[in-house]
Amino acid sequence: MTSSCCIHLLRKEFSVEGIEIIDIKLGTLVLAADQERFTWKKIEAILEGYGFEIITDKEKMLVEQIKQAVIDLVHNSTYNAMVRNSDYLVERFGMSYPYISSLFSKHENTTLEKFTILHKIEKVKELIEYGELTLSEIAYMMGYSSVQYLSTQFKSITGISVTEYKVIPAMGRSGLDKIVSAE
Repeated sequence: MTSSCCIHLLRKEFSVEGIEIIDIKLGTLVLAADQERFTWKKIEAILEGYGFEIITDKEKMLVEQIKQAVIDLVHNSTYNAMVRNSDYLVERFGMSYPYISSLFSKHENTTLEKFTILHKIEKVKELIEYGELTLSEIAYMMGYSSVQYLSTQFKSITGISVTEYKVIPAMGRSGLDKIVSAE
């Protein structure tokens, strides 16, 4: 689950089905269901029908938490350019960055660094579309050392320049759950 919309959707669906939600937050769902009326397969089918995956492996759970932490850092908070992404993740999980990074790469089709960059570029697209900040302000806010560096990385990831994106902004936006690889 990557947004409050996902939470709302599941609350509604399980309510319709008569399944009680004990706790729900991004990435976690705890249910109470009458086991005579609802099998695990039924609950699994509801979740999978909306594109959710049930994760029981501890490493994969941690990878999902890492992904959510990157999303929180880049999209859901006031991005603090002074905090390095690696420092944020180390503090949040209490693990070394090399371990977090290698675990992420082991289970995903990309590196943690690339995943973070893709999300930063997606946030940059959003900020460009709002039109409230200059490119210099966006670069600073997102932790880029210069507008040139942001522009170079933007073109490398999207295939178009920032200027071209400003002309046709909505052409390249992605849902947060779809950001997994630059290939």
